[in-house]
Amino acid sequence: MPGSDVEVFEEQRPRLMGLAYRMLGSAAEAEDVVQDAYLRWSRADRVDVPAAWLTTVVTNLCLNLLSLARVRREGYAGPWLPEPVLTADGALGPLETVEQRESVSLGMLVLLERLAPAERAVFILREAFGHPHREIAEILGVSEAHSRQLHRRARAHVGQDGRKRDVDTGRHREIVESFFGAAVNGDVATLERLLAEEVVAVSDGGGEVTAARRPVLGRATVLRYLGGLVRRPEAAELTFRVTEVNGDTAGVFWIGDALGGVVTVGVDDGRITEIRTVLAPRKLAFFASQLV
Repeated sequence: MPGSDVEVFEEQRPRLMGLAYRMLGSAAEAEDVVQDAYLRWSRADRVDVPAAWLTTVVTNLCLNLLSLARVRREGYAGPWLPEPVLTADGALGPLETVEQRESVSLGMLVLLERLAPAERAVFILREAFGHPHREIAEILGVSEAHSRQLHRRARAHVGQDGRKRDVDTGRHREIVESFFGAAVNGDVATLERLLAEEVVAVSDGGGEVTAARRPVLGRATVLRYLGGLVRRPEAAELTFRVTEVNGDTAGVFWIGDALGGVVTVGVDDGRITEIRTVLAPRKLAFFASQLV
């Protein structure tokens, strides 16, 4: 294709990356899909509507991968979490609306694991990208009625857990910063005030590093769990930074000079309800490359 068509693809790349990442929950796999789409694009004859053509290609490449990914995750060591991504620089495309930001959050991506591949595709194309069902039907090669049915099923499976939470961005950042400061300093009183009674802490070590193999449930248990982490010898070398990850305020920590993990928190009614920590080195590889 002419050189100008390379520019057309590059204009689409962040949006395509955002689509593939939402579909797969893996930044590394999403990059591979987008690269595959580029190779197909470079060999294609004239394309009248590049955005639609590329969206169809990327969506269907992801659908082919999702079944394999589900099999791999069934044997995963401990809880599975998506790969974190720094998003302030637009790595996953526009995050201008509440729906766009929610759809890349670690919490939502975990919920999307409940969906069958076609349901996930329809949900993402409709909720995050605003495609009408007529276009979604063309992308998936189904009827418009079937697209609507898949969307209804997807919304039902995500259910109340995926409901929108009205949390002021400034207030959320304040809660996140207070949480990390209290956790590092062992400030139990502040942690008790911040954590909801039924808070859940999930850690993904991927069998590569030490991590809780099951979710930690309830305020008292989570407080003991956090206290144990702070008492580890390596905690003396711990440093934190608060930044935007997956469209929301999150914490990144280092042990000495080595990236240790990424922590995101879910907030509802002013209390922390979810703590998700990605520790597996291979899950942090893309994130680390963004820090360079």
